[in-house]
Amino acid sequence: MSTTTSSTGTQAEQDWRAWHDERVAEVSRPYGPLALTGTHWLADAPDGRLDGVPGHWSADGAAVVLRATAADGLTVDGAPLDGTVRLDADGSPATARVTHDGRRLPVLHREGEWAVRVFDPDSETRRTFGGIDVFPYDADWVRPGLFRPYRAGRTVEVPNADGQRRGLGLGGELAFTLDGDEHTLQVAVEADGSLWAVLADATSGTDSYRFRFLRTPAPAADGTVPVDLNRTLLPPCAFADHFICPFPPPGNTLPFALRAGERNRIAG
Repeated sequence: MSTTTSSTGTQAEQDWRAWHDERVAEVSRPYGPLALTGTHWLADAPDGRLDGVPGHWSADGAAVVLRATAADGLTVDGAPLDGTVRLDADGSPATARVTHDGRRLPVLHREGEWAVRVFDPDSETRRTFGGIDVFPYDADWVRPGLFRPYRAGRTVEVPNADGQRRGLGLGGELAFTLDGDEHTLQVAVEADGSLWAVLADATSGTDSYRFRFLRTPAPAADGTVPVDLNRTLLPPCAFADHFICPFPPPGNTLPFALRAGERNRIAG
């Protein structure tokens, strides 16, 4: 179930409602974020053994080396593994080469460290998922924005959901006005030119999740870009504890209550 507006509304509201329905379907798919049950860093497993994952896993710097016997029940590229295989980073369950008993085991490479993730479609969080709670759509939260790129990209170190501090690359700031006041968010620029911000606001940790994401289309040549705060997103770590999500960088806590977008995961 979700908190939404009535079945009638403007085209923009109907588009938002369709976006929300697609989001619920996306996160609840069999190997979506709700299915993540573990992220195992190989540096923390010098003996090559991962809790609940068969085989021997190690890293040689350039790849992960997996050694297993047929009795381990692991498959690689759809065939049983009985021997040794080298694995490059795939990062996504959709492209994972290794599976075990219905689970997909993608390999992650982050800041020079290797990890193995476990996606299990029978995870408790997926079985008990009740939807995404959202604030009602409000056209006033759709604001004209302006992207101001930095002359040179910058990296700031921020805490992450797993307790570690990591660098967050930023390409500029996104400005928009609300009730006559200008607000800015530091944003990353994705490969397709779209913008991504990690933000908090006066509802964070009380009336919404502790922080959220905002994505916009790629700005036009003059830097203008629509900012639809109704599409503020929950980060992946709101759906499973084993994701690595960056916290908002300094300056990205909005000084007002952003009662728009996704609020929290609903447990059924």
